[in-house]
Amino acid sequence: MAVLNKSKNVIFVVGTDTGVGKTVLSLLLMNFFFARGYNPFYLKPLQTGCRDPYDMESDARFIYRSVENLRDKNPADSVIYCFKNPKAPLFAARDEGKTIDLGTIEQIAKEKAATYTPLIIEGAGGLFAPVDGNRSVADLISLTKAQPIVAARAGLGTINHTLLTIEALKLRGFVPSGVVFIDAGKNETPAEMIDENRAAVEDASGVKVAGVIGRIDDFSSPPPAFYDPLMQIFG
Repeated sequence: MAVLNKSKNVIFVVGTDTGVGKTVLSLLLMNFFFARGYNPFYLKPLQTGCRDPYDMESDARFIYRSVENLRDKNPADSVIYCFKNPKAPLFAARDEGKTIDLGTIEQIAKEKAATYTPLIIEGAGGLFAPVDGNRSVADLISLTKAQPIVAARAGLGTINHTLLTIEALKLRGFVPSGVVFIDAGKNETPAEMIDENRAAVEDASGVKVAGVIGRIDDFSSPPPAFYDPLMQIFG
């Protein structure tokens, strides 16, 4: 698998927006690689909207409680910055009189990538959520030398958001490994709309939509079929 080559050992889960399902995709990626005998590591450099890594709203806590291989480990190991207010990282940090050091994120990511295979980094919000001055989540991809994978909603509006995200990545020299649609709402997106959205994204961008992840009732045991999109991307 190309992603496990040392030069491609870091996967960055990019969202087309906030709340699109980045954490769910990260969970599936962790399970996927553990099941294949690898030793992945989940990293959430920037978490906002939670008091600490143990808070109910902590993405790291969710991952560590849901992934069997992590249940006896400390979710704080996966969080670099955690801020209380549910805002873009720059402003959540500013509310607490703090700043975010991208050099720290770069160094920690480098250390984790040297120890674990692969390193799975989950972004915060969308690609241009501000982090530090004029730098955004997009800059973290370059700093961590990561290969992006895009998490997008399955339904109405995803064509525009997904194509904008892919175009922005390409302008920075990155071609995503693939797009995964997340369909986690109470009502399933009609199959016809998903097919149309998939065709529109693939035709316009040349990036494969690997599949759809539906609603998961038990995150400790996701349906096996939901790993199919990852098989399409990583083999």
